[in-house]
Amino acid sequence: MEVPTWVWTLTVVGIVGMLLFDFVFHVRKAHVPTLKEASVWSALYVGIAVLFGFGVLWFGGGTMGGEYFAGYITEKALSVDNLFVFLIIMTSFRVPREDQQKVLLFGIVFALIARTGFIFLGAALINQFAWVFYFFGLILILTAGNMLKGEAQGGHDEDEQNFVVKLARRFIRTSEEFDGDKLTTVVDGKKMLTPMLLVMVAIGGTDILFALDSIPAIFGLTQNTFIVFTATAFSLLGLRQLFFLIEGLLERLIYLSYGLAAILAFIGVKLILHALHENNLGFINGGEHVDVTEISTGVSLSVILGILVVTVVASLVSKKGRAKTAIGNAQRHVDAYLDLDYTADTSERERIFGKLIQEGEQIKALGPKYRRMVRDEPGLMAKIEKARQQHEETVTDGRQRNPLTEV
Repeated sequence: MEVPTWVWTLTVVGIVGMLLFDFVFHVRKAHVPTLKEASVWSALYVGIAVLFGFGVLWFGGGTMGGEYFAGYITEKALSVDNLFVFLIIMTSFRVPREDQQKVLLFGIVFALIARTGFIFLGAALINQFAWVFYFFGLILILTAGNMLKGEAQGGHDEDEQNFVVKLARRFIRTSEEFDGDKLTTVVDGKKMLTPMLLVMVAIGGTDILFALDSIPAIFGLTQNTFIVFTATAFSLLGLRQLFFLIEGLLERLIYLSYGLAAILAFIGVKLILHALHENNLGFINGGEHVDVTEISTGVSLSVILGILVVTVVASLVSKKGRAKTAIGNAQRHVDAYLDLDYTADTSERERIFGKLIQEGEQIKALGPKYRRMVRDEPGLMAKIEKARQQHEETVTDGRQRNPLTEV
């Protein structure tokens, strides 16, 4: 189905308008978003994406609507996995909590621009060369294999994921400290770049890498450029709010990468089957089309939803997942609490310490088998004790306790 130019124009204007609204009314003034704020706006952006999908379903028909929803769900799931890397980058640079929103919004805008370029490049290649489907399918299958290999070696490798960070640090010299959310500052009378620029370069660089698997994945579900663009754009919108909403749950999704690997492998096989059906390579079946069964949009949507439901539910009910979440979050929260430059918001510091208390209770409830996972974290207990002492010095009643020190 050919999409009219005026529909393209209205869609692009609407997406740009939402990004501008997000910047002017939420990000321009540095602050730490509350759970309520993150929840409301995450739900709103998802609601807008779903309503848009129903519009596609109404005006474009069942196939087009199914392709949009399959693409949106796949891209959204991949975006959630990408939040792990965003968290690693911002932790590495010790980005102040109040300024993390601006970094994330920049990453979203950069990703949208970069992926739009990849989308139109991919569409042009597909129109000219049918063999591109073989290439895209192979990329996705290899990516799925690398995901499984990474999980077998312990999940997201900080050193491996941060090579963009190291590259940025090598070629861009900056001041030691942040100056709010400014990109430049003055140190000893000299104008210098701040670490904020490094963070944005690192986020932008990783966004380009993410596009190498997300764009082939969605082209495996639809070759309609309008659907590819809108599903990608709406999956990115609201990602900033989602980060603050599920940040504490990221470690909990211990099986998400397995699910994403299965989805990418499934789409890779779907692409190769489509490539065989459209085959014009001389060394395959004499350049003739191969009579193979293609996977329908309905089957694709069902498989993607099924895999995601199983992996998310399995992650949430897993005791190992709960233990890993509590330990990982305790490590981040204690580091954040001890870092006086992390936030100037006293309520945010209280929130962090409150989280430490909750995580201590969670670890105690898991039993000795999982409490040993805490003792294996070098220096964690010493940091927690230091945080407890620091908190007691600042709280007048001195009656708060930290169960983590009792583990």
